[in-house]
Amino acid sequence: MEKLNPYEFLEFIVDVEKIKSRAFLEGQNISGRLIKRACQDNNIFVNGERTFKNTEVKRGDSLAIKFPDENLNARVQNFDLEIIYEDFDLIIINKPPFMVTHTAKDDREDTLLNYLAGYFEKNKIKRKVRFVNRLDRDTSGLIIVAKNSFAHGNLSKIFQSDNIIKKYLAIVQGKFKIKEGIIEKKIGLSEDGIRRKIDEEKGKYAKTYFKLIDEKDDFSLVELRLFTGRTHQIRVHLSSIGHPILGDGLYNEIKKDDLRIKRLLLHSYYLSFKHPRTGKIIELETEIPHDFLSFLGTKH
Repeated sequence: MEKLNPYEFLEFIVDVEKIKSRAFLEGQNISGRLIKRACQDNNIFVNGERTFKNTEVKRGDSLAIKFPDENLNARVQNFDLEIIYEDFDLIIINKPPFMVTHTAKDDREDTLLNYLAGYFEKNKIKRKVRFVNRLDRDTSGLIIVAKNSFAHGNLSKIFQSDNIIKKYLAIVQGKFKIKEGIIEKKIGLSEDGIRRKIDEEKGKYAKTYFKLIDEKDDFSLVELRLFTGRTHQIRVHLSSIGHPILGDGLYNEIKKDDLRIKRLLLHSYYLSFKHPRTGKIIELETEIPHDFLSFLGTKH
Protein backbone atom coordinates (compact mmCIF):
# COMPACT_ATOMS: atom_id res chain seq x y z
CA MET A 1 0.00 0.00 0.00
CA GLU A 2 1.31 3.43 -0.95
CA LYS A 3 1.77 6.01 1.78
CA LEU A 4 -1.13 8.45 1.86
CA ASN A 5 -0.38 12.13 1.26
CA PRO A 6 -0.90 13.89 4.64
CA TYR A 7 -2.08 17.05 2.85
CA GLU A 8 -5.01 15.09 1.39
CA PHE A 9 -5.61 12.52 4.13
CA LEU A 10 -5.96 12.34 7.90
CA GLU A 11 -4.70 8.81 8.57
CA PHE A 12 -4.82 6.57 11.65
CA ILE A 13 -3.46 3.09 12.29
CA VAL A 14 -6.05 0.95 14.07
CA ASP A 15 -4.79 -0.14 17.49
CA VAL A 16 -7.61 -2.48 18.62
CA GLU A 17 -8.39 -6.05 17.54
CA LYS A 18 -11.69 -5.39 15.73
CA ILE A 19 -13.95 -2.35 15.49
CA LYS A 20 -16.30 -0.65 13.07
CA SER A 21 -14.61 2.14 11.09
CA ARG A 22 -16.97 4.89 12.23
CA ALA A 23 -16.72 3.86 15.88
CA PHE A 24 -12.93 3.99 15.67
CA LEU A 25 -12.97 7.47 14.12
CA GLU A 26 -15.38 8.70 16.79
CA GLY A 27 -12.82 7.61 19.39
CA GLN A 28 -10.17 9.87 17.87
CA ASN A 29 -9.96 13.61 18.37
CA ILE A 30 -12.17 14.35 15.36
CA SER A 31 -15.37 16.39 15.27
CA GLY A 32 -18.61 14.54 14.60
CA ARG A 33 -19.31 17.02 11.83
CA LEU A 34 -16.12 16.06 9.95
CA ILE A 35 -16.84 12.34 10.30
CA LYS A 36 -20.44 12.78 9.14
CA ARG A 37 -19.37 14.83 6.11
CA ALA A 38 -16.68 12.29 5.19
CA CYS A 39 -19.20 9.44 5.38
CA GLN A 40 -21.74 11.34 3.26
CA ASP A 41 -19.11 12.15 0.62
CA ASN A 42 -17.63 8.62 0.64
CA ASN A 43 -14.28 10.02 1.77
CA ILE A 44 -13.40 7.17 4.16
CA PHE A 45 -10.48 4.97 3.10
CA VAL A 46 -9.34 1.61 4.53
CA ASN A 47 -5.82 0.53 3.57
CA GLY A 48 -5.83 3.09 0.78
CA GLU A 49 -9.14 1.91 -0.74
CA ARG A 50 -12.34 3.94 -0.61
CA THR A 51 -15.07 2.26 1.46
CA PHE A 52 -18.76 2.89 0.96
CA LYS A 53 -20.02 1.44 4.22
CA ASN A 54 -19.30 1.31 7.93
CA THR A 55 -16.86 -1.55 7.54
CA GLU A 56 -15.02 -3.58 10.16
CA VAL A 57 -11.32 -2.80 10.62
CA LYS A 58 -8.63 -4.63 12.61
CA ARG A 59 -5.36 -3.89 14.34
CA GLY A 60 -2.74 -2.53 11.94
CA ASP A 61 -5.22 -1.36 9.31
CA SER A 62 -4.91 2.14 7.86
CA LEU A 63 -8.11 4.15 8.33
CA ALA A 64 -8.19 7.59 6.78
CA ILE A 65 -10.44 10.55 6.02
CA LYS A 66 -9.81 12.41 2.78
CA PHE A 67 -10.08 16.19 3.02
CA PRO A 68 -12.24 17.62 0.21
CA ASP A 69 -11.01 20.43 -2.02
CA GLU A 70 -12.58 23.81 -1.19
CA ASN A 71 -12.98 27.18 -2.85
CA LEU A 72 -11.05 30.16 -1.50
CA ASN A 73 -13.04 32.42 0.82
CA ALA A 74 -11.51 35.77 -0.17
CA ARG A 75 -10.34 37.78 -3.15
CA VAL A 76 -6.80 36.80 -4.11
CA GLN A 77 -4.07 39.40 -3.51
CA ASN A 78 -0.31 38.94 -3.37
CA PHE A 79 2.01 40.04 -0.57
CA ASP A 80 5.38 38.81 0.69
CA LEU A 81 4.26 37.22 3.97
CA GLU A 82 6.74 36.33 6.72
CA ILE A 83 6.06 32.62 7.26
CA ILE A 84 7.51 31.36 10.55
CA TYR A 85 6.34 27.75 10.25
CA GLU A 86 4.45 25.57 7.75
CA ASP A 87 3.45 21.93 7.39
CA PHE A 88 0.54 19.96 5.89
CA ASP A 89 -1.90 21.28 8.53
CA LEU A 90 -0.66 24.73 9.56
CA ILE A 91 0.83 28.01 8.44
CA ILE A 92 2.05 30.44 11.10
CA ILE A 93 2.55 34.05 10.04
CA ASN A 94 4.37 36.94 11.70
CA LYS A 95 1.79 39.62 10.93
CA PRO A 96 3.14 43.14 10.50
CA PRO A 97 1.38 46.09 12.14
CA PHE A 98 -1.21 48.11 10.20
CA MET A 99 -2.65 44.98 8.57
CA VAL A 100 -6.22 43.89 9.25
CA THR A 101 -6.50 40.13 9.84
CA HIS A 102 -9.89 39.41 8.29
CA THR A 103 -12.08 41.08 5.69
CA ALA A 104 -15.00 43.11 6.99
CA LYS A 105 -17.48 45.69 5.73
CA ASP A 106 -14.84 48.44 5.57
CA ASP A 107 -11.87 46.16 4.87
CA ARG A 108 -12.49 43.94 1.86
CA GLU A 109 -8.98 44.19 0.42
CA ASP A 110 -5.36 44.31 1.60
CA THR A 111 -6.09 42.09 4.60
CA LEU A 112 -4.11 39.09 5.80
CA LEU A 113 -6.98 36.93 4.55
CA ASN A 114 -6.58 38.31 1.01
CA TYR A 115 -2.83 37.73 1.06
CA LEU A 116 -3.18 34.20 2.40
CA ALA A 117 -5.71 33.48 -0.34
CA GLY A 118 -3.01 34.55 -2.77
CA TYR A 119 -0.50 32.26 -1.08
CA PHE A 120 -2.95 29.34 -1.13
CA GLU A 121 -3.66 29.85 -4.83
CA LYS A 122 0.02 30.15 -5.73
CA ASN A 123 0.91 26.98 -3.83
CA LYS A 124 -2.15 25.00 -4.98
CA ILE A 125 -3.61 24.71 -1.48
CA LYS A 126 -7.24 24.06 -2.40
CA ARG A 127 -8.77 24.95 0.95
CA LYS A 128 -10.46 27.80 2.75
CA VAL A 129 -8.24 30.06 4.86
CA ARG A 130 -9.10 29.31 8.49
CA PHE A 131 -7.73 31.59 11.22
CA VAL A 132 -7.21 29.97 14.60
CA ASN A 133 -6.45 33.31 16.29
CA ARG A 134 -6.58 36.94 15.20
CA LEU A 135 -4.77 40.15 16.10
CA ASP A 136 -5.99 43.73 15.96
CA ARG A 137 -4.84 45.92 13.07
CA ASP A 138 -2.05 47.65 14.99
CA THR A 139 -0.93 44.56 16.91
CA SER A 140 1.87 42.58 15.26
CA GLY A 141 2.96 39.00 15.75
CA LEU A 142 2.08 35.35 15.43
CA ILE A 143 -1.13 34.19 13.79
CA ILE A 144 -1.99 30.51 13.24
CA VAL A 145 -3.80 29.48 10.05
CA ALA A 146 -5.24 25.98 9.58
CA LYS A 147 -5.19 24.26 6.21
CA ASN A 148 -8.07 21.93 7.01
CA SER A 149 -11.11 21.66 9.27
CA PHE A 150 -9.50 19.03 11.53
CA ALA A 151 -6.55 21.25 12.42
CA HIS A 152 -8.80 24.29 12.83
CA GLY A 153 -11.25 22.55 15.16
CA ASN A 154 -8.59 21.05 17.38
CA LEU A 155 -6.46 24.18 17.62
CA SER A 156 -9.52 26.30 18.37
CA LYS A 157 -10.20 24.06 21.37
CA ILE A 158 -6.57 24.39 22.47
CA PHE A 159 -6.82 28.19 22.32
CA GLN A 160 -9.84 28.07 24.60
CA SER A 161 -7.99 25.96 27.17
CA ASP A 162 -4.81 26.17 29.23
CA ASN A 163 -2.96 23.90 26.79
CA ILE A 164 -1.23 26.73 24.97
CA ILE A 165 1.37 29.29 26.02
CA LYS A 166 0.82 32.75 24.52
CA LYS A 167 3.30 35.53 25.26
CA TYR A 168 3.31 39.16 24.18
CA LEU A 169 5.65 42.13 24.41
CA ALA A 170 4.38 45.62 25.13
CA ILE A 171 5.85 49.04 25.86
CA VAL A 172 3.81 50.72 28.57
CA GLN A 173 3.57 53.97 30.49
CA GLY A 174 5.49 54.27 33.77
CA LYS A 175 7.99 52.25 35.80
CA PHE A 176 7.02 49.12 37.71
CA LYS A 177 7.49 48.91 41.46
CA ILE A 178 7.58 45.12 41.26
CA LYS A 179 9.38 43.18 38.51
CA GLU A 180 6.69 40.57 37.87
CA GLY A 181 3.24 39.60 38.98
CA ILE A 182 -0.25 38.34 38.16
CA ILE A 183 -3.28 40.46 37.30
CA GLU A 184 -6.57 38.69 38.04
CA LYS A 185 -9.48 41.01 37.38
CA LYS A 186 -12.81 40.32 35.72
CA ILE A 187 -13.46 42.12 32.44
CA GLY A 188 -16.82 43.32 31.13
CA LEU A 189 -18.20 45.47 28.34
CA SER A 190 -18.21 49.26 28.81
CA GLU A 191 -21.28 51.40 28.34
CA ASP A 192 -20.14 52.53 24.87
CA GLY A 193 -20.28 48.93 23.63
CA ILE A 194 -16.72 49.13 22.29
CA ARG A 195 -14.28 49.39 25.15
CA ARG A 196 -13.89 46.89 27.97
CA LYS A 197 -13.58 47.65 31.66
CA ILE A 198 -12.80 45.98 34.96
CA ASP A 199 -16.13 44.65 36.26
CA GLU A 200 -15.75 42.36 39.26
CA GLU A 201 -19.52 41.95 39.57
CA LYS A 202 -20.65 41.11 36.02
CA GLY A 203 -17.39 40.61 34.11
CA LYS A 204 -15.68 37.40 33.01
CA TYR A 205 -12.63 36.02 34.81
CA ALA A 206 -9.31 37.06 33.24
CA LYS A 207 -5.70 36.33 34.21
CA THR A 208 -2.52 37.94 32.87
CA TYR A 209 1.10 37.46 33.95
CA PHE A 210 3.58 40.33 33.51
CA LYS A 211 7.36 40.54 33.79
CA LEU A 212 9.55 43.62 33.42
CA ILE A 213 12.17 43.29 30.65
CA ASP A 214 13.62 46.81 30.31
CA GLU A 215 13.06 50.46 31.24
CA LYS A 216 13.79 53.77 29.59
CA ASP A 217 12.81 57.15 31.05
CA ASP A 218 9.18 56.73 32.14
CA PHE A 219 8.46 53.71 29.92
CA SER A 220 8.76 49.94 30.44
CA LEU A 221 9.10 46.95 28.12
CA VAL A 222 7.13 44.06 29.60
CA GLU A 223 6.53 40.42 28.70
CA LEU A 224 2.98 39.20 29.15
CA ARG A 225 1.42 35.78 29.24
CA LEU A 226 -2.29 35.25 28.71
CA PHE A 227 -4.03 32.55 30.73
CA THR A 228 -7.46 33.57 29.42
CA GLY A 229 -8.52 35.15 26.14
CA ARG A 230 -10.85 38.07 26.86
CA THR A 231 -11.25 40.86 24.32
CA HIS A 232 -8.68 43.64 24.96
CA GLN A 233 -7.48 41.68 28.01
CA ILE A 234 -3.87 42.85 28.02
CA ARG A 235 -4.83 46.44 27.29
CA VAL A 236 -7.47 46.59 30.03
CA HIS A 237 -5.41 44.78 32.65
CA LEU A 238 -2.31 46.94 32.14
CA SER A 239 -4.37 50.12 32.13
CA SER A 240 -6.06 49.02 35.37
CA ILE A 241 -2.71 48.93 37.22
CA GLY A 242 -1.61 52.32 35.88
CA HIS A 243 0.51 51.09 32.97
CA PRO A 244 -1.48 51.57 29.73
CA ILE A 245 0.17 50.45 26.49
CA LEU A 246 1.72 53.21 24.41
CA GLY A 247 -0.30 54.08 21.33
CA ASP A 248 -3.52 52.68 22.78
CA GLY A 249 -6.24 55.06 21.66
CA LEU A 250 -8.89 53.38 23.81
CA TYR A 251 -7.14 52.99 27.16
CA ASN A 252 -4.28 55.53 27.19
CA GLU A 253 -4.86 59.28 27.43
CA ILE A 254 -1.46 60.04 25.90
CA LYS A 255 -1.85 60.19 22.12
CA LYS A 256 0.43 58.47 19.61
CA ASP A 257 1.41 61.78 18.05
CA ASP A 258 2.63 63.07 21.41
CA LEU A 259 5.01 60.09 21.67
CA ARG A 260 5.99 60.10 17.98
CA ILE A 261 4.87 56.51 17.51
CA LYS A 262 2.57 55.17 14.81
CA ARG A 263 0.75 52.29 16.45
CA LEU A 264 -0.21 50.32 19.54
CA LEU A 265 3.10 48.92 20.85
CA LEU A 266 1.89 45.36 21.39
CA HIS A 267 3.43 42.28 19.76
CA SER A 268 2.49 38.59 19.98
CA TYR A 269 5.99 37.12 20.02
CA TYR A 270 5.78 33.55 21.41
CA LEU A 271 3.54 30.49 21.03
CA SER A 272 3.88 26.94 22.33
CA PHE A 273 1.24 24.27 21.71
CA LYS A 274 0.73 20.61 20.83
CA HIS A 275 0.39 19.87 17.13
CA PRO A 276 -3.16 18.57 16.48
CA ARG A 277 -2.04 15.65 14.30
CA THR A 278 1.41 14.62 15.50
CA GLY A 279 1.21 15.59 19.16
CA LYS A 280 4.64 17.23 18.84
CA ILE A 281 5.17 20.47 20.78
CA ILE A 282 5.48 23.43 18.41
CA GLU A 283 7.44 26.30 19.95
CA LEU A 284 7.84 29.55 18.02
CA GLU A 285 9.38 32.92 18.88
CA THR A 286 9.85 36.14 16.91
CA GLU A 287 12.31 38.97 17.43
CA ILE A 288 11.42 42.25 19.09
CA PRO A 289 9.92 44.54 16.41
CA HIS A 290 12.11 47.32 15.03
CA ASP A 291 9.77 50.09 16.18
CA PHE A 292 10.00 48.76 19.77
CA LEU A 293 13.80 48.88 19.64
CA SER A 294 13.80 52.28 18.01
CA PHE A 295 11.57 53.72 20.73
CA LEU A 296 13.63 52.21 23.53
CA GLY A 297 16.95 52.99 21.86
CA THR A 298 18.27 49.55 22.83
CA LYS A 299 19.71 46.53 21.03
CA HIS A 300 18.06 43.39 22.50
